[in-house]
Amino acid sequence: MRVLGLSSSLCSGEDKEEEEINGEGSLTPVYLNVYDLTPVNNYLYWFGLGIFHSGIEAHGFEYGYGAHEYSSSGVFEVEPRSCPGFIFRRSVLLGTTSMSRSDFRSFMEKLSRKYHGDTYHLIAKNCNHFTEEVCLQVTGKPIPGWINRMARVGSFCNCILPESIQLSSVNHPEALEFSGKLIMFALLHLKKTAIGIWISDKPVVFHLHCR
Repeated sequence: MRVLGLSSSLCSGEDKEEEEINGEGSLTPVYLNVYDLTPVNNYLYWFGLGIFHSGIEAHGFEYGYGAHEYSSSGVFEVEPRSCPGFIFRRSVLLGTTSMSRSDFRSFMEKLSRKYHGDTYHLIAKNCNHFTEEVCLQVTGKPIPGWINRMARVGSFCNCILPESIQLSSVNHPEALEFSGKLIMFALLHLKKTAIGIWISDKPVVFHLHCR
């Protein structure tokens, strides 16, 4: 795993070689790779719900967004369908792009300036918001609605959640290891939402009253 930053190389020899092979104007498929954050998704998924992480795959790399405590990029690059700490569920073909590998990487570098690790928010600015923006700009289409539905449910509720609740996907670039455990599940019932969150194996439950 590698965190994207402005100091990263925008065009390696491998990038140039691929562009020479494919030529300008060739189309590259763009995939949304979806991961489960909790086994409870096996039940919620069939109701169009779930707690998911997602990443954008193109040109042999996957890009995602996660939290850390620094005011630097939270956008990272991993092997496709192999994001550490999550359980891969499925890939969704979003469309295609005519960007070369170097152009696509440059695009991701620039976009990463908007997505710092310390601005990650479980409801307002999460990994799925990042992939949605990438998808809209690259393919002109949004990601499937069910992927970030739980965040939208939270945004329409009178929620009182501690600001410290953030979903850690990426730590500091110098030590990219996952620490602690955060699993969230949601149960919807009429006009009430109960969200249970486990942090370091200790349950915390919030009852949210929707408008």
